[in-house]
Amino acid sequence: MKSVAILPLRKSSKGIPGKNKKKLLGRPLYQWVLGEAIQSNIDEVYVFTDDDELIESINSIYHWTNKVRTFRRSDESATDTASTELGMFELAKALKYNFDIFCLLQATSPLLTHTDINLVIERVVSGEADSALTVVNTKRFIWSPRGKSLNYDYLERPRRQDFDGMSIENGAVYAIKKEVYQQTNNRLGGRIGLVEMPEDTLYEIDELSDWVIVEEIIKERLRKFKQPFDRIRALVLDVDGVFTAGTLAVSADGEFSKTFSLRDGMGLEIARENGLNIIVMTSELSAVVDQRMKKLEIDHYYKWTKDKYTFLSLLCSQLGYARNQLAYIGDDINDLANLLSVGWGMAPRDAVNEVKSQVDYLLHAKGGDKAIREGVDFILKMNTRF
Repeated sequence: MKSVAILPLRKSSKGIPGKNKKKLLGRPLYQWVLGEAIQSNIDEVYVFTDDDELIESINSIYHWTNKVRTFRRSDESATDTASTELGMFELAKALKYNFDIFCLLQATSPLLTHTDINLVIERVVSGEADSALTVVNTKRFIWSPRGKSLNYDYLERPRRQDFDGMSIENGAVYAIKKEVYQQTNNRLGGRIGLVEMPEDTLYEIDELSDWVIVEEIIKERLRKFKQPFDRIRALVLDVDGVFTAGTLAVSADGEFSKTFSLRDGMGLEIARENGLNIIVMTSELSAVVDQRMKKLEIDHYYKWTKDKYTFLSLLCSQLGYARNQLAYIGDDINDLANLLSVGWGMAPRDAVNEVKSQVDYLLHAKGGDKAIREGVDFILKMNTRF
């Protein structure tokens, strides 16, 4: 059954200006949901937006997957007062209802995982429900503004362990069969199934205070990938600020030169001799770097990788690695999600402060000046315990 998802993003945002592109742990907000959608069983994900700059960016960033599409939403569906249902109808009509399951994802729910998406879709595909949504079960006692207890009898207050609580929409994922959607023009209809998510996913990002809370929750989630401690099988490296000092010589014709450490090159040779796979990821395009990677015989060299976290997740699946079997050296915030979630996250001495404060090991060497060699030596010593 073909499943299609819509991820609505408006250019304007009153609560948090530029919210969808604002960086959460080094990644634009929308990437936390879009990245999980790419890893899910959804066949096509349409980023539905009135932001032409974002459309151009997404079309460029996700060149490595055929799942991600963009759709320029109408001005009518992009207003503050326009309903999400209007946007869904606009896309469904444009697609001529060429799907079996229609899903709604929302960027304000960055705690969503691809497992949650798959569970919602499965509820519908299996025939258990005509539509499904994610919820959070809460055992809080709820009152109406008029002072009426809604989910319990206050005269017979139940003990928490005896209280079933209530299921509350967290706004993360919705899915519905095409024929039911065509009848209702709504995200839900018919027999409705529920998929429970953890209580902390009740947070949606609407205000800056939500942003701070969600960021801390994601940090703790990412750190859980580090456990249990395991032998490091691969070293993942950024380029600028790691292989190099993060500086660039430029001529009138563009990029002119970068400086690389020969001792770092020897470090990579030693790493391979000791069974470490080398993976290089950079968000840039550089003929100079291309030549250096060719000289170093780096087979796993990936350039123009602007969503490093999602790309590395997919690469791990292909290569058979768990995140706790990776070490990663990065220097800037676009590496932060990966640094937090691998077995050993390391940074050169001159990395940005936001990175230095979060890594497992701060190298003594600076980028481009034996930082990689030091990282390799450290990993090989750690691996001797296995």
